[in-house]
Amino acid sequence: MKFIATDLPEVMIIEPTVFGDDRGFFMESWNAARFSEAGLDLHFVQDNHSRSAKGVLRGLHYQNPDPQGKLVRVTSGRVFDVAVDLRQSSKSFKKWVGVELSADNRRMLWVPPGFGHGFLTLEEGTEFLYKCTALYDPSCDRNIRWDDPDIGIIWPLDDQTPKVSGKDLAAPLLRDADLFE
Repeated sequence: MKFIATDLPEVMIIEPTVFGDDRGFFMESWNAARFSEAGLDLHFVQDNHSRSAKGVLRGLHYQNPDPQGKLVRVTSGRVFDVAVDLRQSSKSFKKWVGVELSADNRRMLWVPPGFGHGFLTLEEGTEFLYKCTALYDPSCDRNIRWDDPDIGIIWPLDDQTPKVSGKDLAAPLLRDADLFE
């Protein structure tokens, strides 16, 4: 596995080693020892799987308190995946990184606790999987508007309006959100 730093030091792109031939391919998507060697000593407690039509935007989601770290990947289709630093005491507070994850590039993204997360599907029938370091807790469920001007994410929308849930449309702006210290 190859671990690649992003502009936000805690957020990592992971490129697995893929062994392929005319029959298909094999890869490790999770190996505790390799992640630990890269400084990511993680304990996952929940796996999630979603399927979305093209143009669906999910996010920006996080839990506070009891934040989740997420190891995310795509098994069918493509997404533009985003992590936003929501830790007010951080030097990178409000900064974001966006990475294309796809079934073809097989990249994964580590989104640490204390970060908001969202993605835009770029293909029909995109399947998105993620491992979480904390269980989902509805009482901790938080979100921020995907188009918050104080964050300024540049989503690859091609002048189209994304399909967004009612919950995400009603999300507060960053300045009104329940953030981390």
